[in-house]
Amino acid sequence: MSKDNEVVAKRYAAALFEIAKEQNVLAQVEKDMELVKDVVLNKAELQSFLAHPKVAVAKKQHVVKESFSKSVSQHVLNTLLLLVERHRGDIIDSVAVEFFKLAYEERSVAEAKVYSVKPLSDAEKASLSEIFAKKAGKKTLKIENKIDKNLLGGVKIQIGNRIYDGSVSGKLARIERQLVRK
Repeated sequence: MSKDNEVVAKRYAAALFEIAKEQNVLAQVEKDMELVKDVVLNKAELQSFLAHPKVAVAKKQHVVKESFSKSVSQHVLNTLLLLVERHRGDIIDSVAVEFFKLAYEERSVAEAKVYSVKPLSDAEKASLSEIFAKKAGKKTLKIENKIDKNLLGGVKIQIGNRIYDGSVSGKLARIERQLVRK
């Protein structure tokens, strides 16, 4: 994404965030934006349709209304329609990402990727969230569990640009480095 599009996405996200916060519907708008992001990212046809310069704005807005009017709040729908009207349909997913950053900051949540050999249970996710949220200076973590068959066991956690390696292979590598130093 270009720097200009990033700036624009942040502005739209900030405006939607402020409206949601003022109207006390932040949780609902966050849920709606999750749906919008999933639909836009998983439907390549929709992405290319919204970004296509030769498709009329009215037609794009009609598709957006048909796609989202029954499933998202009016605030989110209005934002999507405004993005399409201003020929910014290609940054809808970026607006969602920027919105989540603001919402997570408001609620003191950090995003974390947890790499493990097998899917984690809800109890395991809750335990990891409790332990590592404190290390990140947040109240809780929103955990995305990724399966990594290359791990021998344990977990590897990425929060922002920090990585906590509790995997067996990571521990073996640390032991090897200690032995080489001696």
